[in-house]
Amino acid sequence: MNIKFSPPDITDKEIENVVEVLKSGWITTGPKTKLFEQRIADYVGTNKAVCLNSATACLESILRVLKIGPGDEVITSAYTYTASASVVEHVGAKLVLVDVKENSFEMDYEKLEEAITEKTKAIIPVDIAGVPCDYEKIFSIVERKKNLFCSNNDLQKLYGRIIVVADGAHSFGAIYKDKMIGNVADFTSFSFHAVKNLTTAEGGALTWKSVEGLDDEVLYKEFMLLSLHGQSKDALAKNKLGAWEYDIVYPAFKCNMTDIMAAIGLAQLDRYEGILKRRHEIIARYNEAFKEYNVVLPTHIGEEKKSSGHLYLLRINGIDEEKRNELIIRLAEQGVATNVHYKPLPMMTAYKNLGFSIENYPNAYAMYQNEITLPLHTMLTEEEIEYIIEKVKEELKCF
Repeated sequence: MNIKFSPPDITDKEIENVVEVLKSGWITTGPKTKLFEQRIADYVGTNKAVCLNSATACLESILRVLKIGPGDEVITSAYTYTASASVVEHVGAKLVLVDVKENSFEMDYEKLEEAITEKTKAIIPVDIAGVPCDYEKIFSIVERKKNLFCSNNDLQKLYGRIIVVADGAHSFGAIYKDKMIGNVADFTSFSFHAVKNLTTAEGGALTWKSVEGLDDEVLYKEFMLLSLHGQSKDALAKNKLGAWEYDIVYPAFKCNMTDIMAAIGLAQLDRYEGILKRRHEIIARYNEAFKEYNVVLPTHIGEEKKSSGHLYLLRINGIDEEKRNELIIRLAEQGVATNVHYKPLPMMTAYKNLGFSIENYPNAYAMYQNEITLPLHTMLTEEEIEYIIEKVKEELKCF
């Protein structure tokens, strides 16, 4: 056996869609991207969606459109991938990291509330493994801290409180209290990277909930400007007869999605419910197989939430970081590729250099040191699933 950790699930339909775009003569941002945006908005239940070349670009664009920058603070989890935090540095705001709760991948909400100051403009909750955070609790906190909030511009003033910007890189298709993620937080960013449930090779999307006084079309156009050099017309609009002229409204960025990428995404979206169903079937198989062992099983379905089934995070009681790493090597030698999600940010050089220390995030370290991520994807065969279970069980008997 040679079981890969997370290969992309690409069928003839994705290939046919890409070939169609290549033959069309229009391969950059165009009709397929606009269709993909509308399909995503329809799927999550929002009026608009914006597709860009990565979830990181989406997350940073949200902060920039909100005009969050120097002098502001943004809070996120210490237990996440760097993209959740690096965007805060990109816009010049101060990054504030909060530890997770004991025995949880979610932020410690008490510590979150304590971390809020009059400079806090946004909170970035992270839906680790595709499991939604407790958004009701987060919104309760920002309401309680409303008196500290000081808006810097008209968009922030519309909210009148700290803005909740979900890192939903893992959670496209997840549900929280009967609402799709993407229509729960104020703003949400999704990832369509090669290893995600739904892929466009690279890429991402952002969505937002409509609020009174907010013109969704105006906000959409602002994201378009930001993603294409601040140019007043995109390539499709400029291509119309005699419509070459455009303006540069301000010097912005270049992070648009192409129609080639969107063509892959459209095919993936057509069969996405089947993809989610299969992922949850594999999760159920793993949970049943390992429930009698000395492990902590992930919870992907609860009374108020259902995850996107993106990652299977297994914690093995009684082992440390060194033993966990040995386990990963032993499984690899038997043809089972595994991973770790995540090494907490305060353990990384970049964040150490910013003054963060893992000693201040003991719960994050405790979650990390005995965590191993098993393969969870729709390319797994029944034989491979049984093989993974067999090999992991053999190893678990040693602990």
